[in-house]
Amino acid sequence: MDYLDLSRFSPWIATGIAAVAAVAAALVLHRLGGMVLRRATHGMPVIAAIVRACHAPAQLLLPVLALQLVWQAAPDALRFVGSLRHLNGLLLIGAVSWLLVSAIDGLAAGVIAQHPADIEDNLQARRIHTQARVLSRTAMFAVMVAGLAMMLMTFPGARQVGASLLASAGVVGIVAGLAAKPVFSNLIAGLQIALAQPIRIDDVLIVQGEWGRVEEITGTYVVLKIWDDRRLIIPLQWFIENPFQNWTRTGSQLLGSVFLSVDYAMPVAPLRAELERLVPTLPEWDGRFFNLQVTDATERTMQLRILVTAQSSSKAFDLRCRVRELMIDFMQREYPQHLPSLRILGEAQPDTARTPAAMPMPPPPIGGARVPQGASEAGVAEAPSAPDVRS
Repeated sequence: MDYLDLSRFSPWIATGIAAVAAVAAALVLHRLGGMVLRRATHGMPVIAAIVRACHAPAQLLLPVLALQLVWQAAPDALRFVGSLRHLNGLLLIGAVSWLLVSAIDGLAAGVIAQHPADIEDNLQARRIHTQARVLSRTAMFAVMVAGLAMMLMTFPGARQVGASLLASAGVVGIVAGLAAKPVFSNLIAGLQIALAQPIRIDDVLIVQGEWGRVEEITGTYVVLKIWDDRRLIIPLQWFIENPFQNWTRTGSQLLGSVFLSVDYAMPVAPLRAELERLVPTLPEWDGRFFNLQVTDATERTMQLRILVTAQSSSKAFDLRCRVRELMIDFMQREYPQHLPSLRILGEAQPDTARTPAAMPMPPPPIGGARVPQGASEAGVAEAPSAPDVRS
């Protein structure tokens, strides 16, 4: 064994044993600490959500942190210890970034869970959902960018490259600014939407003629779920620069309208009485308001408008369809003769001024002279008069 120089390996053996012990202690600490934190936060849903989200990142962070302490305590003369410190430092930055991103995501999930949106009047819940999701994604993006920047700064070569590019920073900055304009525009638009909230999660929008609900708001675009299950993808910046309709901006309650065209002979009072009997029996009606009015009159029909209220846009649509169907059924059953129809009164009369062939024949003149059949108006006017026969 004399030919083996154990002195070269003994520092590494001691350092390796210390590293294994540190990792084992970190894992035990993670397990015990996780159990204690879950029990301590049992009655705090938001903090409990953060603890659950941070479980996996902490399982990586604690051993990496323990190893970093071991490598820092190792002798500087130890071979490859500098490379291990650098590599472990990169892992530590990545683990810390992952932990922060998970904590932000857990915080957003906990806040969203505290405000369920599956209720009738969910305006406040949708406002909180929008703020939590947009702000959390913005914060997570910032954390990831900061973590990547810190990892790059650990390489001396990266700082040297940055110094060499400093002379051309003006041109590079202009080019990068133009290239990154959509990204930063959408990022700023996301912050505006999160704070000012022109739209929220589950809002009902009319965008470019399409009716749909806001299904998701990301850091760069909005997903609008169309009524027929299509998805319309819209950049965030579009909502800042263009007008659009928001049916649920101040509340989920809506006022729906139903238009009917009826004959002028249709009495309005029975229709209004039928509406007063019908609407309270419909489960979609929220009990706030309904009425019937004559809103227009054309040359052939008069237009009736029925207004009804509902708790949400989907119920308002179903309520309008049911009211329209039931009112038409009532008119078909009770007043079928007053449904819109095209009538022609009287019989068509010939134009005697322009159809001389259809003119009645004049009586025969005295003396037996007759006007030939088919004579023109001029011929009739110029016919000789009958002789005056006197007794």
